[in-house]
Amino acid sequence: MGRALLRCQSACTRLCPGHGTAVSFLSLLEGNQTSLDLRLGLAFLFLEWMPTPCPPACLSTPGTHRLLPFPDWKAPSWESRKEATCNSSSPGPWAEPTVQGYHPTRRLRAWGGLAGGATFMVIWFFWLWGSAPGSAPVPQSTLTILIWHWPFTNRPPELPGDTCTRYGMASCRLSANRSLLASADAVVFHHRELQTRQSLLPLDQRPHGQPWVWASMESPSNTHGLHRFRGIFNWVLSYRRDSDIFVPYGRLEPLSGPTSPLPAKSRMAAWVISNFQERQQRAKLYRQLAPHLQVDVFGRASGRPLCANCLLPTLARYRFYLAFENSQHRDYITEKFWRNALAAGAVPVALGPPRATYEAFVPPDAFVHVDDFSSARELAVFLVSMNESRYRGFFAWRDRLRVRLLGDWRERFCTICARYPYLPRSQVYEDLESWFQA
Repeated sequence: MGRALLRCQSACTRLCPGHGTAVSFLSLLEGNQTSLDLRLGLAFLFLEWMPTPCPPACLSTPGTHRLLPFPDWKAPSWESRKEATCNSSSPGPWAEPTVQGYHPTRRLRAWGGLAGGATFMVIWFFWLWGSAPGSAPVPQSTLTILIWHWPFTNRPPELPGDTCTRYGMASCRLSANRSLLASADAVVFHHRELQTRQSLLPLDQRPHGQPWVWASMESPSNTHGLHRFRGIFNWVLSYRRDSDIFVPYGRLEPLSGPTSPLPAKSRMAAWVISNFQERQQRAKLYRQLAPHLQVDVFGRASGRPLCANCLLPTLARYRFYLAFENSQHRDYITEKFWRNALAAGAVPVALGPPRATYEAFVPPDAFVHVDDFSSARELAVFLVSMNESRYRGFFAWRDRLRVRLLGDWRERFCTICARYPYLPRSQVYEDLESWFQA
């Protein structure tokens, strides 16, 4: 459209070199803040309705003729107007018919066409003006996300209207009110309550086309009964990076303020464990490490539970934390790594997915991975013999990054609204169990 406007201005200059009105008007419309559509529309509107038009200039395409008036034109004589036909055998709409072929209806038809065109141009002008930059944005409708059963409790938290705004997501409303089933934009079902049958799916009440979200932050080893949910859920919310709504247990974000000092260290290694089972890989590795490394064990399994406010201050005194996951699965990195180690100020000794998975979330020199050693004894020797310079190198990331914990279910559910516009409505997990167990 910019080229069309330049051609229009060029034609005006070429046909009317002595008059600068149209050129100045077109130049005025070339400001950076004026859209090309608006400039071109105003230009043609100006040229069509200028009070002192130039001689008609004919813009021809096969089978059509277009007349445009330009400035500095004096009214032609009667004789000259009889020949204003754009090199055509038939008179144009601005031409006065000959005496032999006088047709007043043709002239009325021409003026009627101009009037209709003017009406269209006015409507088009106001439409463009309303959509021009700087006009008021169209309000975004609020999405309603219904949580069918709040995770791990029968008493959901208070969910005021600005809940998601606190997490940086506007136009998003969370609710646990099941009466909104028919109108909710999406419904979330947490797997633990489905697994224990504490909560049942309202299949007979499901509105047509309503997206249903399966949510779980547990590992596949602790997730059962997925075979009952074939062909039901459209989206998945989990810690898996290939989930439709990806919600990790934590992440590193750019540091916006001064670096917090590293806590003083007085102990070697700590481990918090609530469910100790000898068959688990973490229990076996601990048994192998214990003869070579002093590990202080906390948690219900050891009879030394830590209160919520005591956890981080206690673990901050340790050089290392055993971030051993209860099972090893794809992308399964929990609060053991993010909160108990990184947020507390201890170096995590990671047992979980491969090292490459951890490196997708944190720098490679921010943790120790058990797979880097051929035996538990070799790992213990590495930790015990580490000098202070090498040890502090594990915290180089703290100069530019900080830990962000993502353990609040409200924030997790609000993430659905951020992903909502990009998720496929027709998608269905026909075999959710196979996908999650992969």
